[in-house]
Amino acid sequence: MVPSARSRNALTLYTTADDIQCHRARLVLAAKGVSYERALVEPGKPPEDLRDLNPYGSTPTLVDRDLTLYDAAVVCEYLDERYPHPPLMPIDPLSRARLRVAAVRIEKDWLVEVDTIRAGGRTAEPARKRLRAHLLAALPLFKASKFFLNPEMSLADCLVAPVVWRLPWLGVDLGREGKPILDYGERLFHSQGFARSMTEQEKAMRP
Repeated sequence: MVPSARSRNALTLYTTADDIQCHRARLVLAAKGVSYERALVEPGKPPEDLRDLNPYGSTPTLVDRDLTLYDAAVVCEYLDERYPHPPLMPIDPLSRARLRVAAVRIEKDWLVEVDTIRAGGRTAEPARKRLRAHLLAALPLFKASKFFLNPEMSLADCLVAPVVWRLPWLGVDLGREGKPILDYGERLFHSQGFARSMTEQEKAMRP
């Protein structure tokens, strides 16, 4: 966490156009109904002002007046506390901890495979199979509640939904066995918040 080089009057989110972690932060902002400035960054080419704000030049990076935050989980939890309505985490510590652990597993298991698929080459097809296996192994979590591990939408959904949205684009077919996951996705995809969260590139990932 570092102070920004200049004071701003509104939230600014530095984001790439089709990255899952950036989509995650945008979905939180959309769910909260918060107005913000979206600064699109070309992958691997952070602008000078972003490098001044964030030593890693990474996205998503959130600037709130004199505060600069990076790392998607840090950004999302800050937004949930900064704008408490609607809350995107349960009240009880046990449920909150379960959702945080689930998010860590998704980052370490699912997103690694997404990156491998996107890189292409001979490793892409095995990664598709592994990602499909990870998702199907999580079926009980999708079946447990209306949303992911929770009866209400949470920060975990803001990470899970962008992954499910990208499955056809990534060439991952869950088949009939994965219908509960696809049904879960449809419940979120038709919300106004999800539509507001997407870039044009993300909208084009599905017909």
